[in-house]
Amino acid sequence: MRPNQNTVAGRRLPRLDGAAKATGRYVYGTDVTLPGTLYGKVLRSDMPHARLTRIDVSAARAMRGVRAVITSADVPQVRYGNAVKDQTVFATDTVRFVGHPLAAVAADTLEIAEQALSAIAVELEPLPPLFDPEAALAPDAPLLHPDWQDYVALPVIAREGNIAGRSRMRHGDVEAAFAQAHRVYEHRFTTALQHAGYTEPRAASAAWDSTGVLTVWSNGQLPFEVQATLADILELPVSRIRVVVPGIGGGFGGKLRIGVEHFAALLARQSGRPVKMITTSEEELIAAHPRQAAIITVKTAVSADGRILARQGRVVVDCGACSGSGPGTGAVALQCLVGPYRTPNLLMESLAVYTNKVPSGSFRAPSGPMANFAVESQMDIIAKDLGIDPLEIRLRNIVREGDLGPAGEVLKDVSIEECLRRAADAIGWHDRAAEPGRGKGIACSWWMTTGGSSAVFIKLNGDGTVALTSGAVELGTGALTGAAQILAEELSLDLEDVRVATVDTLHVPYDYGAQGSRTAFSVGNACRAAAADLRQQLFALVAAQHGVPAEEMMLRDKCVVAGDKRIPLADIARQQYTGGGLVARGTALNPPPAYDPARVENHPLPVWNTPSFHAHAADVSVDTETGEVTINRYVVAQDVGYAINPTYIEGQIEGGVSQGLGQALSEEIVYQDGRVLNANLTDYKMPTSLDVPPIESILVECPSAAGPYGAKGVGEPPCIEPPATIANAVAAATGLWITSLPITAEKILLRLKGEP
Repeated sequence: MRPNQNTVAGRRLPRLDGAAKATGRYVYGTDVTLPGTLYGKVLRSDMPHARLTRIDVSAARAMRGVRAVITSADVPQVRYGNAVKDQTVFATDTVRFVGHPLAAVAADTLEIAEQALSAIAVELEPLPPLFDPEAALAPDAPLLHPDWQDYVALPVIAREGNIAGRSRMRHGDVEAAFAQAHRVYEHRFTTALQHAGYTEPRAASAAWDSTGVLTVWSNGQLPFEVQATLADILELPVSRIRVVVPGIGGGFGGKLRIGVEHFAALLARQSGRPVKMITTSEEELIAAHPRQAAIITVKTAVSADGRILARQGRVVVDCGACSGSGPGTGAVALQCLVGPYRTPNLLMESLAVYTNKVPSGSFRAPSGPMANFAVESQMDIIAKDLGIDPLEIRLRNIVREGDLGPAGEVLKDVSIEECLRRAADAIGWHDRAAEPGRGKGIACSWWMTTGGSSAVFIKLNGDGTVALTSGAVELGTGALTGAAQILAEELSLDLEDVRVATVDTLHVPYDYGAQGSRTAFSVGNACRAAAADLRQQLFALVAAQHGVPAEEMMLRDKCVVAGDKRIPLADIARQQYTGGGLVARGTALNPPPAYDPARVENHPLPVWNTPSFHAHAADVSVDTETGEVTINRYVVAQDVGYAINPTYIEGQIEGGVSQGLGQALSEEIVYQDGRVLNANLTDYKMPTSLDVPPIESILVECPSAAGPYGAKGVGEPPCIEPPATIANAVAAATGLWITSLPITAEKILLRLKGEP
């Protein structure tokens, strides 16, 4: 439960890393440079699908200042990957996308490394490409991975041909419900590839010591996964690989998987010197891990009063040349396609499909925006056709406390009605007198707080402060400041009394990683457990010295209060420090709720931990002469369970909405014949500060039983609803629904002119 008197948790306190970042003293991954560092570059394919018939690196190796050149012939022939091990360090015999790595070079300078790439001779024999995931599903489509059956995959993953993963959710009798429905609606929606847009590109430095231990300085989000993946690639025990994480200039899921760490490690091993690698903007846009493009079809049966009787849907995610997180992303889309609605009959299927495009990843709330765009757009379409207010049709269908979720789980701490009503009230929903080209839209959804284990160590320092050691990294969200606030609250300290250690896999306990809106939640719970351990140790010491029973003690104002005695923590620490000090450990693992296995098939995440609920509303104007959309107001009502630090939660909401608005209105990695046409930050249209409207955040607190003081996951939900919210607002302003993302001015103008 939340503290009775909040002294640290729940307050708007400055973040622990704020001063160093604001003054430029913070050290990021791109800042790391070791003595004797070489600079690495990767040669990438310029063809989308081809047979690699020859690669000659002799001229590059002979160049002055070149210290290492490697191809597939110089590295272990192993496959790695997340759900499916279908990726190799370099193309071996087949190139599968423009950007596919062919070779890597390390040289004294970056300029020499780039010249060496130009000296490598490559011969490629074109093969028929597949760019359309639906075409890749055709029975006669060529197999992009002919040996897919030999790939190791998680047991839950179902594969076939060009399908890297198939999942299903089902319940009831959909066909019978369709036959008996008042009306049945069916629509198709499409979304585009979107880059995560982190400020700092992917970067790594690698060095081997004299004992054969590799150290990698990585700005990845999951240091223990980086360690494990490098162990696979290098065929080494994880104990011989050390991953250190400096500051990270944003991740948003785009840095979950390894980026350049493996290239730096392999080049460092061959050259015998440290190697540093940083991706360019072009590499980010042709060979990073963007949000998957998707094709969503949704068919919904309703009664005359707009109540959902059945929903059938299919999500096809384009996972590109390798599966990446595609199977999981597609599967999670199914929960979002059901939405926070009572759905007595459902039949959902997701397909993660190989194509000859960039391997995709897990960008913030990976499949949430795509599925939500489809289902929430259709909810408004249904409402208009039936003559029901869009808010009212949602209120008639939303889940309530104790209802069953799509996997048969019992839903608890449900707050969707409050979120909808507060967002609608804030936007002035009931005052929607139409004026030409202006309209209001609303959308709602739900999302998980990802599970996985977290552990922390805390040490009481000699001056009464504490050191917090965790395997979780700080991405810029302030999540570790939130965890430190919880620790300070539990130990009756000030936030400034908590020091958070740098992540180094050699020294820190395991953490599942900075992903899935889990860091403050899970690390915060681990901090509470560690604080309980430390309190027990402190009270035992004081009991032995002062004869006061431990059960009669408490912590208050940095002291142990024992009867009429107040013993400062600093005094206890000084007494114990010569004996090694006091160290405590805490762990947290939030198990998923019970569910009905008969409802799910080959789903890697069939039920969600501690779900959160949220609603967005927007007031927009559409220029009917140009198609340009202006957002007048944007409101978010989000259930956060308990606001550990309201300022940084609001920051997460504002940042997530900004990314969602980019996906809604402008962002798209544009492909033509397998090549990215806008592989630069001028033509790839991310919104700037001038493009983002003021965002009003309403923090709803419906406490969860599992989170620290009732907190729920915060970081991912804000980017889910913006595409649907904007689509519905544009439709309210124009009478037209745009069913493909992004909703560009060109698309709006063409539709206004009557073109499809």
